[in-house]
Amino acid sequence: MTTTAVPGRRVSRGRIALHAGCLAALLVMLYPLAWLLATSLKPADEVIASLNLLPSHLEWSNYTTALDGVNGVSVWRLLGNSLLIAGGAVLGNVLSCSLAAYAFARLRFRMRRPLFAFMIATIMLPHHAVLIPQYILFNKLGLVNTYWPLILPKFLATEAFFVFLIVQFMRGLPRELEEAARIDGCGPFRSFFSIVLPLTRPALITTAIFTFIWTWNDFFTQLIYLFDPDKFTLTLALRSFVDASSQSSFGPMFAMSVIALLPIVLFFLAFQRFLVEGMAGSGLKG
Repeated sequence: MTTTAVPGRRVSRGRIALHAGCLAALLVMLYPLAWLLATSLKPADEVIASLNLLPSHLEWSNYTTALDGVNGVSVWRLLGNSLLIAGGAVLGNVLSCSLAAYAFARLRFRMRRPLFAFMIATIMLPHHAVLIPQYILFNKLGLVNTYWPLILPKFLATEAFFVFLIVQFMRGLPRELEEAARIDGCGPFRSFFSIVLPLTRPALITTAIFTFIWTWNDFFTQLIYLFDPDKFTLTLALRSFVDASSQSSFGPMFAMSVIALLPIVLFFLAFQRFLVEGMAGSGLKG
């Protein structure tokens, strides 16, 4: 009886220690978020001077000031601009990268393998190496200070990482479905939209999540192409808020940071179950 009880106790204690460690790691990772939320409600004199996590009293006027926006542009206009760019980027990446991935994964054409290898090699190309040529091109087209330089490249399958992700997922789909559709008279496009695309939903949602987060948080590219404050996103407005405000307005700045963070959290929570499924189904297939 003693020999059978001890292993059970060891397993139980091990699980408790594991759960305690995971809980401690969770608290460490969530602390910056808790600090951001608490600081957005602190009075101006407590943001820098006080080390306490919780404010002495809630300063809701920080959010009122943040909602007024910067440079005469309301936060709702800034939020709409960010959603427009992020939504266009998601639509472009999902459509173009899935089409390119379908060609590499399911079709047979000359130079398919060298072209796929060349596309994968572009992942190692720094973004700054092509920034100047892209800017010159968009400037000659008269598209600077518009949203087109931020959205149009997404419709050209320029994100090799997402193409690779979807290719790996499509390679695991049975070809018998397409062969049956081909017998019924379906061409490549009909097979893609009717058969392959619905089955690739986890990889497409993973692409959408990462595209939305990366585009929403992008500061450098938006700073290069957007000059008019009416076209600014929340990311650019945060920088303008720092420049246009005094050092005692940290509370409203953190309040705007919380507002900018909410869409990412909601988008992630809505599709998080597809993220694990898409990554597991795409990255582990040869």
